Amino acid sequence: MALPLALPGAAAVLAALAALLLLLLLLVCMIAHVTARRMPTLHRHEEEKFFVNAEGRKESVPSIHDPPTRELSVVVPSYNEEDRLPLMMDEALDYLEKRQKRDPSFTYEVIVVDDGSKDQTTKVAMKYCKKYGSDKVRVLSLVKNRGKGGAVRMGVFSSRGKKILMADADGATKFADIEKVEEGLKNLQPWPNQMAISCGSRAHLEKDSIAKRSYFRTLLMYGFHFLVWFLCVKEIRDTQCGFKLLTREAASRTFSTLHIERWAFDVELLYIAQRLRIPIAEVAVNWTEIEGSKLVPFWSWLQMGRDLLFIRLRYMTGAWQLETRKCN
Repeated sequence: MALPLALPGAAAVLAALAALLLLLLLLVCMIAHVTARRMPTLHRHEEEKFFVNAEGRKESVPSIHDPPTRELSVVVPSYNEEDRLPLMMDEALDYLEKRQKRDPSFTYEVIVVDDGSKDQTTKVAMKYCKKYGSDKVRVLSLVKNRGKGGAVRMGVFSSRGKKILMADADGATKFADIEKVEEGLKNLQPWPNQMAISCGSRAHLEKDSIAKRSYFRTLLMYGFHFLVWFLCVKEIRDTQCGFKLLTREAASRTFSTLHIERWAFDVELLYIAQRLRIPIAEVAVNWTEIEGSKLVPFWSWLQMGRDLLFIRLRYMTGAWQLETRKCN
């Protein structure tokens, strides 16, 4: 006789829990909406409106809104990368120079964005500027650390290429694989409004990487992938690979709307692209884990999880809009 009497009590507890969860969700939505900055911060400090050329003179940076004058811009966000940057730059510039010799019509630039480093990153990058000339290698030094997404955005906004490649300073992705992401971009043609994105992907390496990771890091990885899929981006398996190729129009539109400036910026970038119906390709690339990552496993993943939730809630509640502004 006790069981039937207990059921109404259990139902009441479940109803109370459901109401509590709903109230908590509404509270989180309110916090996400109220604390949201309506438009992304696109302001440049006065010092960031110039770069130092190979002769040591200041020159004004170009704008993403200017007509392109190069076939390819490579944007390399760098924070305390004095040790890892040389290997990446040597490989990238060797490839780019050989490609230009084979095809003189191919023009390029590499933009190293020093994201407020405390080491000699700018000095190391300037050696390449002096070696290859500031028409091919430019160093943009940010006044303070903005985060990887903020650094990439400043580089994109200062680029001259018809296509813009994001490439990490550690050189984890084999640079010659740019041909693979270029092919992915080409296969998306015709591009609506000249917009398309091709993402390098490490998804095919997932089984091997799991074997080398701790159970805790593997659990964090699966949790992050689930949140990305559930909240933001369902069609791309690897949103975090730092090797992405965008048409100039796609880069201008997405980065002008982007709010997240730290690790989860890739997810918002692709979320914006999907909302704008920009076609996206995912292409397998060669990738090797390089020591010296700035990602702190637990806290960085926790921050990214919060950012994923806020991306979804802020666009859903209208706190963030798919509007664009020019950088000033």
